[in-house]
Amino acid sequence: MFHLAASDPNTFDGGWLRGANEQNFPVLAGRQGSVYLAHLDPGGIREPHWHPTAWELNYVVSGTARWTILGTHPDGGYHNDVFTAQRGDLVFAPTGLFHYFENPSTTEALDVLIVFNTSTAEPDDDIGIVGSLNAIPRDVLAASFGVPESAFAQVPRRIAPVVITRRR
Repeated sequence: MFHLAASDPNTFDGGWLRGANEQNFPVLAGRQGSVYLAHLDPGGIREPHWHPTAWELNYVVSGTARWTILGTHPDGGYHNDVFTAQRGDLVFAPTGLFHYFENPSTTEALDVLIVFNTSTAEPDDDIGIVGSLNAIPRDVLAASFGVPESAFAQVPRRIAPVVITRRR
């Protein structure tokens, strides 16, 4: 048994994350499973990211989540699915698809229980948007977006996961 609610949270600007994985719940070692409780304060955002080796199931425990999932589909195009999930809803994010969720409320918190098919600690198996943008030279970003390099001058240069943030 693991006392998820009593475990120490990783606290971020916009919420916190509590998790059971192979590092703190040894029974999960090699079993390809982990679970997290993500708490987003009003206006909180789970950093846009993708998992190269894992899918995830997200159960909305309380509040309302606005979801975005971007991926390729059999027709060869990108599809950007944007939808709202409420208490009791289950959302699947496939392996490798870019996704995030946010708390659109200005007054109520959002709690989401997340189950992964990996035992790796979160966010060790995700690639976030902040790190991704900073792994690409500014001139390549400018060419890709068709804008001047100066358009990226205010993007922070820190290559580290944000995990949870909030609207500013």
